Amino acid sequence: MTKLLKVLFSAGLMSLLVLPAVWAVCPVCTVAVGAGLEGARLLGVDDVITGIWAGGLTLSLFFWTAGWLKKRGVTSVFWQIVVPFVAYYALLGALYFVPGVLTFGANTLWGMDRFLLGVVVGTVAFWLGARWYVKIKRDNGGHARFAFQKVVVPLSFLMVATAVFAAIIYL
Repeated sequence: MTKLLKVLFSAGLMSLLVLPAVWAVCPVCTVAVGAGLEGARLLGVDDVITGIWAGGLTLSLFFWTAGWLKKRGVTSVFWQIVVPFVAYYALLGALYFVPGVLTFGANTLWGMDRFLLGVVVGTVAFWLGARWYVKIKRDNGGHARFAFQKVVVPLSFLMVATAVFAAIIYL
C-alpha cells in the first residue's frame, strides 16, 4: 500500500509539471462539493462515495487557490501550483491520523483503502469535468453555453462517478 501511495503522489506531482494553465473553478462549485461531502458523511455513506466528493472538493480548492495566486501576480509554478496542491492533499491525508475518522487499511475495495480510492476517483473526475468545461467554452468562442455551466459540468462528473461507485457498492 505504501508503494501505491508513493506512485500516486509522484504521478500527481509529475502531472503538475505539464499543466499549461490554471483552470479555476468558481466558489459556488467548491461550496456545492463541500456540502455534498459533509452531507454524505452525516448520512453514513460509504467511504468510497465520501472520498469521491473529498477528492473533488480538494481539487476545486486547489484550482481556486491557484487562480487566486495567479491573479495576484504569482508566476512561479512552485508557489502557484505545487505548494497549494501538496498542501491541500496533505491536509486531506491528515484525516488518516485523526482517531475514529477513517479506518486506514481496515476498509478496502479492490485492495485499496476505500476513502483513498474515492479521493483518487473524485480528483480525476473533477479534473476531467473542469477540462471538459474549458474545452466547451473554448469551442463556443470563449463563452459558456448556459448559465452556471462552470458549476454544472464538473459537478456532473462527480455525480456520475458517485452513481457508478454506488452501483458497484450497493447493488
